[in-house]
Amino acid sequence: MKKARLSKAETRILGQFWKLGTRSVREILESLPEEERVAYTTVQTLVYRLEQKGALRKVKKIGNAQLFEPAIDQSEFRGGLVQDLLDLFGGSPRLLVSNLLETGTITLRDLKSLQNAALSGKNSRGRGGKGHAWADHTRDLLL
Repeated sequence: MKKARLSKAETRILGQFWKLGTRSVREILESLPEEERVAYTTVQTLVYRLEQKGALRKVKKIGNAQLFEPAIDQSEFRGGLVQDLLDLFGGSPRLLVSNLLETGTITLRDLKSLQNAALSGKNSRGRGGKGHAWADHTRDLLL
C-alpha cells in the first residue's frame, strides 16, 4: 500500500472488506449496522478513495456492480499505524507505554498480562516452539 493515511470512515469501510472479503459497494453498505448507514454514494466515494490509496482493488464487474477486495491485510495496516504512533514518541516504546499509563489507557495489570504473554512466548520457543516477534519486543520493553 502507498503510504497514505486513511480517515476513520475509510478505515471503517476497509474493516468491512476484511471481515466480509470481496464485495460490492451495495453489499458493504448493507453490512453496516443500521445506526452507521450513510448514503450509497458516500460509501461509493470511500471505496473509490480506498482504491486510489491502494487499500482496495477492483477484482470483477458483474453487471453494473464493481467488486472490490482488500489490497492490504489487517496486520500490515495495523503495523503501519503502530509505527506511526511510535514515530510520534520519537520511536521510543517506553515513552509510548508511559503515556498510555499516564492517561489510564492501559493499567499496570494490562502490562503484567503482556509481560506474562511475552515470557510464555519465550518459554515456548525454548521447547522448540516458534514464539512471536511481538513477544520478544514486548518482553524487552517490559523487563
